[in-house]
Amino acid sequence: MHPSTLLRWLADLVLMTHVAFVAFVIFGLELVLLVGFRKWAWIRNPWLCLTHRVAIGVVVAEAWFGVVCPLTTLEMRLRDQAGEITYEGTFASHWLDQLLFYQAPPWVFVVCYTVFGLLVAGSWFGFRPRPLRADMARPDARQARTSIPPVAHAFTCASAWVR
Repeated sequence: MHPSTLLRWLADLVLMTHVAFVAFVIFGLELVLLVGFRKWAWIRNPWLCLTHRVAIGVVVAEAWFGVVCPLTTLEMRLRDQAGEITYEGTFASHWLDQLLFYQAPPWVFVVCYTVFGLLVAGSWFGFRPRPLRADMARPDARQARTSIPPVAHAFTCASAWVR
């Protein structure tokens, strides 16, 4: 395999990881609100809530301090080393780029990220997660984990590994 092909594939992998991160941040809030109103206990998983809040916190901090996302920097470096013009190349890189990046003045992104971060912080009060220690010591925790709706399984797998 030619080194530039490997670098291009790695850049595509970084871009797909970036899209997955953005999807987790955006759809995580909607999931909390939708499932929280239905009173499903799994949404109060402290690891899920903490991970989501840290993720949006990083995005807001990057926007406020004018820091370019490290995933964007890594992808650009890989594409440059592969000899590609940025965001031209494979199908995946072209379409995921169109989905992920918008042209607007920087202040628009700072405002949008800040408002979204405030919404996420507000959801903490509406659907407060269980305490970390209480979650691990709770006798019915095992039963609650086994009765997770299938759609939520992907969001709670990581927290099960941490325990």
